Amino acid sequence: MLAIVGGSGLTQLSNLGITRRLAVRTPYGEPSGALTFGRIAGEDVVFLARHGYGHTIPPHEVNYRANIWALREQDVEGVVSVASVGGIRADMRPGALVVPHQIIDYTWGRKNTFFEGGEQPVTHIDFTEPYSAQLRRRILDAARACAEPLVEDAIYAACQGPRLETAAEIDRLERDGADVVGMTGMPEAALAREAGLDYATIAVVANFAAGRGDSLHGVRLEDIEQVLQQALARVRRVIEKLVAARA
Repeated sequence: MLAIVGGSGLTQLSNLGITRRLAVRTPYGEPSGALTFGRIAGEDVVFLARHGYGHTIPPHEVNYRANIWALREQDVEGVVSVASVGGIRADMRPGALVVPHQIIDYTWGRKNTFFEGGEQPVTHIDFTEPYSAQLRRRILDAARACAEPLVEDAIYAACQGPRLETAAEIDRLERDGADVVGMTGMPEAALAREAGLDYATIAVVANFAAGRGDSLHGVRLEDIEQVLQQALARVRRVIEKLVAARA
């Protein structure tokens, strides 16, 4: 069973035939909401809205540990994260769909590991390649199968939020090699690795990052919702093809 974690703009999957909802508790507190189980293309799927079903949880307050733990307890085979980002690289235009291959973590103060506390052994994970190569390939194959163009490689800069970045901060991220910027990529990816779950992201470019393109002098927040809704319809098609490919 595949898990889908929805970000901004994706609080539900319209192509998910819901069968049940499950409220769960974890050793790390409550996840962002109840797990929603259903079927897409005849296959079982579980969905979780990262920011809550009313989009009330800001990025820095998401209980990432509870979310990943709750999904792991359902014996999911992998997690597909859907996240909105700002485009730094010139070709990362609003509406583009991106499958990142690397992360730079600029977040701070977030609970970012399951391995802490006096009774836990010191544990390190290999994070050289933060996303599952197999799951990324499946997503890209699904996109090709439904003729949806995806950018195959990008470096995702995970920033703290909830405010957007300054133009100078985006300049710094670009110098560091980042192609897109978001607020939820970490510690979610690292926790999935600790939990032994395949994990990959479909990032939706909602806007040019500060100081880029039509955000040269400011980000037009009022335009983001329309961009997201149009792009997320394409994401749903990719997910449907991804799930159907397992049948």
